[in-house]
Amino acid sequence: MARRAKVSIATVSRVINNLPSVNQENRAKVEEAIAHLKFIPNVNAQRLASGQNNSIGLVMPGYPGMFHSFYAIEIIRGIGHACETLHLDLVFHITNGFNPINYNAVGGIIFADIIENRKQVEEAVSRGIPCMIINNQADDLEVDYIAVDNRLGGEIAADYLFSLGHRKIATVTGNLNTQAGALRLDGFKQYLDKKKCEVPEDYICKGDYSRRSAHLAIEKLLALKERPTAIFAASDEMASEIIGVIFETGLKVPEDISVIGFDDGPSCLFGTVGLTTVKQPLFEMAEKAVRLLYTAIQNKETDRQRLTLPPQLVIRESCLTPNRSK
Repeated sequence: MARRAKVSIATVSRVINNLPSVNQENRAKVEEAIAHLKFIPNVNAQRLASGQNNSIGLVMPGYPGMFHSFYAIEIIRGIGHACETLHLDLVFHITNGFNPINYNAVGGIIFADIIENRKQVEEAVSRGIPCMIINNQADDLEVDYIAVDNRLGGEIAADYLFSLGHRKIATVTGNLNTQAGALRLDGFKQYLDKKKCEVPEDYICKGDYSRRSAHLAIEKLLALKERPTAIFAASDEMASEIIGVIFETGLKVPEDISVIGFDDGPSCLFGTVGLTTVKQPLFEMAEKAVRLLYTAIQNKETDRQRLTLPPQLVIRESCLTPNRSK
């Protein structure tokens, strides 16, 4: 290529790497040679030579239906948008906790939660790879994180239902093996305990964020002699399923049973009734994670970044003051 353009190899290199210290005449000669020879730069070789790797790894624990999940879609959308803005490549890795990660292919890694893949996080940290964890307050690891305050989210849901006058309040939890599921339940129970509002054991139904688990839970709750007047579901998907089953039995939401969800996804707007929910800023959290990680990649001496974002109550039509005559 240098021979065809009649310039030095160093000049060719500067043009390929888009450096400004090349006059227009020589730049035009090299660009003509690149077009004639159909030359495509080796991106990996360029990164190796420069010592920079502008690829971001996204490691996400796999689960059934994840590509229909509002949570997963918003995380991917937020990370993808930030990568596009910063001109970063995105390497997506779905993990079961055991399949290996190609750590050499990326300059930094975002772990979307830690579910049975803690060893992967620990290995990445031990290799000196800049890491960011989303949706997990990993205070026991030497790693940056950005998370939603899930305990506060549970408190917000309980507070709203309590303020409406409900005292028979049930919950369908998320997966309690996840930090989010456990903290939402803790916040819910702790708030009602402070208010001396008893939550019987049969009012706490363990779910896993899926519609199937919500279906089984609401059938159990409706069969109780003292059925609840309000239900907090740890995801909008579960809340939507709960509302559907309630209507199928001839009862109404919110007249007979109030329902509140968690997420603020599209299903809140297009169900039988508008779903009151606790909004978590998933897109913003994912986008900010990329920007913080990119800073860490460029400057490995940055201070530890540990951020917790507050959720917000979004009031729609699925909650009402309980009917005391029933």
